[in-house]
Parts: sequence; C-alpha cells; structure tokens
Amino acid sequence: MQVFKFHRNSLSQVNEQHLNLVYRQEAYLPYINHTFSFENFDRQIQEKERQFSKEKREVLSQSLLAQYKNINDNELIINNIESLKNEDTFTVTTGHQLSFFTGPLYFIVKILHVIKLSERLKKMHPEKNFVPIYWMATEDHDFEEVQSMRLFSKSFTWESEQKGSVGRFNLDGFDDVKNEIRAMFRDPEAEIHALLNAYDGQNYADATRNLVHFLFKKYGLVIIDGDDSALKSEFSGIMRKELTEQFSYEKVIQTNEKLQKEGVKIQVNPREINLFYIKNGLRERIVNENDIFSINKVGTFSESEILKELENHPERFSPNVILRPLYQETILPNIAYIGGVGEISYWLQLKGVFDAVNCTYPLIGVRNSVIWVDPLTTKKKAKINLLLEDIFKSKDQLKKEFVQSNSDGALDFKALDHAIDEIQGKIRDLVLSVDASMNSLAESEVTRITKQMDALKAKMIKTSKSKHQVAMQSIDQIIDKLFPDGNMQERITNFFSFCPDGNYSKRLHNLYHCIDPEEKDMLILREL
Repeated sequence: MQVFKFHRNSLSQVNEQHLNLVYRQEAYLPYINHTFSFENFDRQIQEKERQFSKEKREVLSQSLLAQYKNINDNELIINNIESLKNEDTFTVTTGHQLSFFTGPLYFIVKILHVIKLSERLKKMHPEKNFVPIYWMATEDHDFEEVQSMRLFSKSFTWESEQKGSVGRFNLDGFDDVKNEIRAMFRDPEAEIHALLNAYDGQNYADATRNLVHFLFKKYGLVIIDGDDSALKSEFSGIMRKELTEQFSYEKVIQTNEKLQKEGVKIQVNPREINLFYIKNGLRERIVNENDIFSINKVGTFSESEILKELENHPERFSPNVILRPLYQETILPNIAYIGGVGEISYWLQLKGVFDAVNCTYPLIGVRNSVIWVDPLTTKKKAKINLLLEDIFKSKDQLKKEFVQSNSDGALDFKALDHAIDEIQGKIRDLVLSVDASMNSLAESEVTRITKQMDALKAKMIKTSKSKHQVAMQSIDQIIDKLFPDGNMQERITNFFSFCPDGNYSKRLHNLYHCIDPEEKDMLILREL
C-alpha cells in the first residue's frame, strides 16, 4: 500500500478551527494543558504520575480483569492490564460509540492510531509502559446513530425497539442482520465468517468487546467498559459534587463565552446537572428543581435520598458528554486522548471542569485522516489520466477539464474570448463616440453578448461531454467512491468494503503500517 500526504486544507470540508487543532494548537493554549507534541509527553507523564494513586491502579486493573474473564486468547492484553498496577504504566485512549460492525472506517483508524502512538512512546521511553485503550461508549442511548453501517454501498441496519443504554441491549434480531452481511461474502473459508461468529455475547457491549478484541488482540489493545460499579465508585465523589453544586455547568458556560468571542464553534452545551440515571431500559436526565431531584419514569428524590442512591448504586449514575471525559481521566492513568476534530473541539470546553476537581487534563490529539483508493478506483483514474490531487476537485470541474483537454483544441476558447473582448471594446468606443450618455446602453449590450457566448460555450462543452460518456461516468464513480454523498469516505464507508474477498487481516495490518501518529497531514492510501 502506497501512502501519499496532502495538507488538510486540500479539503473543502475543513475550516480554520480544524486546521488549528491539527497544526496550531498553541492558538488554544488557554483551553488545554499542553499542546500535543512528543516533547510535551514528558511533562504530561510527570503530572499524571503525581496525581494517579496506587489504589486507583488496583481498582482499574481488577475491574478490567473482570471484564475480560470470558475472553480467550488474551495473554498480551492480560499482561497489559496487569501492568496498569505499576506506577510506570500509562494509557493512551480513544473512545467511540458501539457502531454496528465497526461502522465507518475512522472507527478502525482511531484505534490503530492509539496503538501506534503507544508503540512510539515506548520507543521514546523504554523504561515505561504505554497501554492503548478503546473506551466503549456503552452508556450512550442514541441507538439510531449506531444501528446501521454501509458496506459495498449497501446499508445494513439492526432493528430493535429497546431503549436506554445501548451496551445493555440484548441481541434479539442481531443474527438476522449478521446473516445479511455474511451473504455478501461467498467464500465460506473467508476470515470474515470467524469474525462474525465472534461478534456475539450476553449483550451489545459484550458483542462489541468480542468483535474489537478479535480484530486487535495481537496489538495489545485493552477495551474498557465504563458501565462498571467499581469504576463508578471511583468517580462517585465527583458525581456527588455535581449533584450538590452543579459545578460543571458554570465552568463550561464560562469557557463557552470565551471561545465564542474567539470564533470557536461550540460543540456541546451543558445542562445544570450533567448526569443521567440509568437502569435497563432507560437513561434519563436528572433535574434539580427547588432542591428536589426528579427523574422521568423513576420519580423524585430529596438531596439526601439521591446521595444515598449514589452511595448504594453508583452504577445507576451515568456522566453525559460533559462529564464523560472527566470520568475517563479519573479512572485511567491517561496521558493523551485521540479523536476526530469534532471530539477534540469539545474537549476545549472542558479544562475548567478538570481544574475544578484537580484532575490532570490530557494531551488531546486529532487522529489521522485517510482516504483509501482501492485497485479498481486506481485503474479507472489511470484510464482517464486523473492525477491524485485531482480527487479534491468537484465533479463538474473535473469533467470540464477532461473535455477541454480531450477536444483537440476545439474547446480552447482563448482566441474566441480575445475576439469577443475586442468586439466589446469596439462597441463601447463606438457608442461613446456618438453620445457619452449612452454608456449604460453600451454596457447592457456587452453583458448580453457575454451571456450569449457563455451559453454557447456551455452547450459546446455539454455536447462534447456526451462524446466522452464513459469518462464522465468514471469521474462520477471515482468521486462517489472517495467522497460518498459528498462526505469524507472515512465517515461513511465501512472498513470491510475494502475486503471484497472477506479476508481482512492483511489489509488491516497494511492500514496499521500506514497510520502515523506524528503525521498531521491527510493520508491518501493507494492499495496495490
């Protein structure tokens, strides 16, 4: 697989905020701890080391061992979990929803990024250990966002009427959609079938853990489920502070006001209490009205009652998007979080929340961004002499350029444009020589001629396009493949779309080799 690099400003989808987060994090220094750079990892390690206790490490390790009790072939992962007990071990984390069958390509990219970053840090600091972490967003309740995925341009959807935290969903109807996917791969010996067999469990969290483990076990990735009573107990002091003081709301609002003045787009807005209450089948907001805590479909609590509920059942309290990062950094010896630009943007809003509870704010880094050019697309591109940098142009521009360059000069309008300019100049001179007050009439005639000639040129180009129908279709197919529905490919297309034979291990490992945690530019991957 060949790797080509392009500055992210090649994409029409990026804005200044995106570019700042990738290339110029110093623009946001008031809102972060340190800029994301390998030079700053030393400082970050020292700060986290002072804050993270041996007791926290023990709870974390035991909780993870319990979460992995039913998973086989996990020696490397168990070693990584055991190493978390040691004060010289740190984590590098990414998080994501429980996207169906890994969802879009960037799910895979994010995980490979933290794996490669952990390996790079180990080379730089051989005396320490670095464990790559995938945080499963099992408590998220927006099932519509994760129930579908796009494979070979076809959408597959797991239909379910269940409500509440998606990680707790049972797997009714799950096999039906897995069988639909299985039918897309004809070779019964293809690797994809063993992977689909592994994609199972007691609930959706189990199934996702099993799937991700099956894919990444040889890289030492540790998967964590925050929907865990022991881990929630470690966070209960902060949840108590949130219930009694609503401290995060004030901190985020203050930061949002400053960010907006600097033109930064606000990604998330806080609630007065940034916690949910969860049981199987529900995940509901906690609302404080006149010192009475109300929870839809559950009832009301006095302050003492809800604090008692927290003490007895911390697993029933769930941080929302504002407090989830703080929960993560409270229970992990984490030094860096890797995510997409949208994710990293909302981390800018949270520094005040971290400071309020004296929790070390991690380095935040934007994951690699990739476009995967498969062999068929490469062939189509070569047939019409399309350069790699041409993929960032619009379809209309590419078609126009192709027609003009393949028309044997018939569509070279330079001479015609020059002649029209001369005629327009003569019209102006002639009219003005008769009467200067007729200037507006002259200009309207010049405009009319210009419009007529533009229409003529457009008709000539359209006629020529029809003579190059195959090339026009190829341009459509290439751009639709790389930018489906006008979006970034990595946000739409499933990784297994690049594995038409159902064998993914080699392609996954090739992608692993292409990911570079030090690279800021976009990666174009050309499969050979």
